[in-house]
Parts: sequence; structure tokens; C-alpha cells
Amino acid sequence: MVILDIHFSLQSILIIQRTIITASHRKFENKVPEKQKMFQEDNGIPVHLKGGIADAVLYRATMILTVGGMAYAMYQLVVTSFPNKQD
Repeated sequence: MVILDIHFSLQSILIIQRTIITASHRKFENKVPEKQKMFQEDNGIPVHLKGGIADAVLYRATMILTVGGMAYAMYQLVVTSFPNKQD
């Protein structure tokens, strides 16, 4: 009984390994030439925004976090520069 369980689990491991190994042989379409054409177009859009809406959202979020972080750092610098007076 124990030998059958071990044999069954070894077979299932081999099947899983075979599935994982053979799944990586799929063919993918090369999209690099399309992307190169898109990024090399001279349409007045900066290269960091040519990816579409997702790039614009990521860019704006980065700018908001950067400006907000700088403002908070300046605020903390002012707060720590003038400590509270103790009576």
C-alpha cells in the first residue's frame, strides 16, 4: 500500500515536470519591430508617454508622489528646525 502511494506520487511528479518543461516551447510572435516603429515616430509625444494611457497614468502618479514627498520633506525640515519651547 505504501509502495503504491510512493509510486503514484513519483509518477505525478514526473507528469507535472514534463508539463512544465514542454509548456515553455510555445512560439511567441516577435513584436519588437512594431514597438520600434511606434517609439521612433516623430509625432511630438515624449518617448516616456508613447506607450499610451498606462504610461501617462504611471508618469502622473510618479510626479504626484515626487512633488508630495518633496513638500512633506520640506515641511518636516521646517518643523524640526523650530522645536517647541518648554516652559
